[in-house]
Amino acid sequence: MGAKTALLAFADGDLPAALRRGGQSRADEAETVVRRLSPGYQVTPIRDGTLFEDCYPPDDVAFAAVLPGAVVLCDRRLVAATPSELPHRLLAEAAGRRVLLHAMHSVSDALTFAVWEDGRLIRSLSVSPDTGVVEDLGEPLPFERPYWAGERPVTSPGFPGQGPYPLPFHPLELGEDALRALFGFTIEGRREPDDVDAGAVALHGFQLADPTGREQVERENHMREVLSRMGPPRRYRMGADGTFHELTPDDTP
Repeated sequence: MGAKTALLAFADGDLPAALRRGGQSRADEAETVVRRLSPGYQVTPIRDGTLFEDCYPPDDVAFAAVLPGAVVLCDRRLVAATPSELPHRLLAEAAGRRVLLHAMHSVSDALTFAVWEDGRLIRSLSVSPDTGVVEDLGEPLPFERPYWAGERPVTSPGFPGQGPYPLPFHPLELGEDALRALFGFTIEGRREPDDVDAGAVALHGFQLADPTGREQVERENHMREVLSRMGPPRRYRMGADGTFHELTPDDTP
């Protein structure tokens, strides 16, 4: 799976505490929330899942749970916007509760997380090595401070011709700390004793279909654009000194 998330949650207070308390989510309540947040879409119940396994669902799939004190949603569409541009209907659904967003992708090293209190955005960070810092609003949260202070530098060697890592820290390392602080669990790394058992948090799954076909066309167009900007594949091998060396067509992988 890699380090990938697409999480949005509404909580009466501390979300990790609510997830630790647990409770039984009802499928009909979860479906009602998904339908409200996906107006015009065709919503069809599918298999159930868990917060750990399904925190980054495929296209056209969402997972949700309505628990005592919290609503958790896993849906790539809901976290696609820059946090300050989050659609109003999502904040309206929160109805004054704390809103938490976490989106991470291990392929692009991209990270976005945000926190709203009483409908007000108090912290937002969106960053990747390709785009740099897209959004940085509010004061850094406690778990971020070592990264901004230079205490978590990127030490692994890069690929030839790329130079040093373009950020003072690795977004995925910060992303794991953000995930633990905001949602109570991590995807990679050692589990701590008080972490939420995300594999035990049951979610209800739903297939979402845009009946106009617009969303599918936009995805296909975006993929064609990305592929058009990509050059021929390049292969690398790590040498004995720990650095990467590019292979030529005559080299054996």
